[in-house]
Amino acid sequence: MRIQSSTKKNVLVYGAGEAGRQLVVSLKNNPKFSVIGFVDDNLRLNKKVLLGKKIYSYNNLKKFVDTKDINLVFLAIPSIGRNKRNQIIKKLNKLKLIVKTLPSISEIIDGKVTISDIKDLNIDDLLNREQVEPDTKLLNKNIYKKIVLVTGAGGSIGSELCRQIIKLKPKKLLLLELNEFALYKINEELKFYKKKFKIVPLLVNTQDQEKLEIIFETFKVDTVYHTAAYKHVPLVEENICAGVKNNVFSTLAVTKASVNKKVLNLVLISSDKAVRPTNIMGASKRLSELCMQGIYYSKKNIKTKFSIVRFGNVLESSGSVIPKFKKQITEDGVVTLTHKDVTRYFMTITEAAQLVIQAGAMGKHSEVFVLDMGKSVKILDLINKMINLLGLTVKDKKNMNGDIEIKIIGLRSGEKLFEELLIGKNPQKTNHPKIKKINDPFIPFKKLEVYIKNLENLISNNKSLEVKKLLNQLLKLYTSNSKIVDHIQVEQLAIKKYKNQNLY
Repeated sequence: MRIQSSTKKNVLVYGAGEAGRQLVVSLKNNPKFSVIGFVDDNLRLNKKVLLGKKIYSYNNLKKFVDTKDINLVFLAIPSIGRNKRNQIIKKLNKLKLIVKTLPSISEIIDGKVTISDIKDLNIDDLLNREQVEPDTKLLNKNIYKKIVLVTGAGGSIGSELCRQIIKLKPKKLLLLELNEFALYKINEELKFYKKKFKIVPLLVNTQDQEKLEIIFETFKVDTVYHTAAYKHVPLVEENICAGVKNNVFSTLAVTKASVNKKVLNLVLISSDKAVRPTNIMGASKRLSELCMQGIYYSKKNIKTKFSIVRFGNVLESSGSVIPKFKKQITEDGVVTLTHKDVTRYFMTITEAAQLVIQAGAMGKHSEVFVLDMGKSVKILDLINKMINLLGLTVKDKKNMNGDIEIKIIGLRSGEKLFEELLIGKNPQKTNHPKIKKINDPFIPFKKLEVYIKNLENLISNNKSLEVKKLLNQLLKLYTSNSKIVDHIQVEQLAIKKYKNQNLY
């Protein structure tokens, strides 16, 4: 990377339109940045002057960038689509320029661009995935002037759902969360909206059905989004009983409470890892889906509309690889990757939340909805793009003088090489181009209940190995790809072994 010779960074503004002009004006007296000029694809503007700054075309940029000691570009074209933006970013990466960007026009407050709007370029800008405008009728259906409750409200998906829900003007929003600090954070963030309608923060364990029923009845809840879950694959694999108990029994409690108190709409947030699961987290989410479907079809004249929404990885969510990769690139100089061929589906957290709301509005009979995640992304390619975004290069055999090394460390316990979204085939179209409906097989609740009771007993006695075996029996498509790594179980087995050898 180039070393700046002064305290101010020399920058270029890409885009000589209204957003670019406003940005340059706001940067006029900024102590950190000095705007050297504009870049614009309109050749008729080449070498013209705007606000005292020369406008350059990309073709004339390389020599200028080197002589003026520039390594930073502000991309100020908020109205362009993602594909066009990607093309521009790729061009700038070739010149080893760090790119920062403006949000979309709809996200810029009052339509006025300032330096505070500038943000690091997110990796979602390179997904080659154009977002579809949300259907306002579907967004509003279960939220507008309704009393809405979100479990796991302080989590990544839960908190983003809350942000989207408040824009849709509910009558009241209830934030359910077990983690005190997470609840404090989302409640503080949403305080501004308390002037418009009531926001209620509630410290609640979602496994407590009795408490949930009191809340549902007291507040006359209309719509529930159940996002509360443990989702970090290796951690759940190492804490089997806690993971299954939280994910499965919270879903049972929320579902039963919703039915008993005649909540109008219940939406379960599931995962692509529930499809042919190879890990405990995925198996617990699949069992959660089956519990909800089993309860729905075991009841007559049920008032609650159920829906299950299944999707893949969300960019920048807690536990996501993206923040980890960013930290490794900027601080460690070495990025760790589990396998050179591993792929994942990704979407932005905003798009995921909006699609969850829209899919939930379509649900009636505990259908499973799958969000269109686009094409799966090869993680190695994603890392390379992230390194390039920061104006750095990969250090490998071809480039020993590169900045960042990529180290392959092997797949983690329970980790898949490729994720899937469908168990069966032939997903059905819905009224939304990014949402499909699927008919996955389910288990009658009477049969399921026997397994659930056994599971509860095993968990209470911390029988992790037996829990894993029971899940294998119940979920025909669950095949663990790792040995037992649950910490308590491993320690107990070690003690037993030492005792048998008279060494303990």
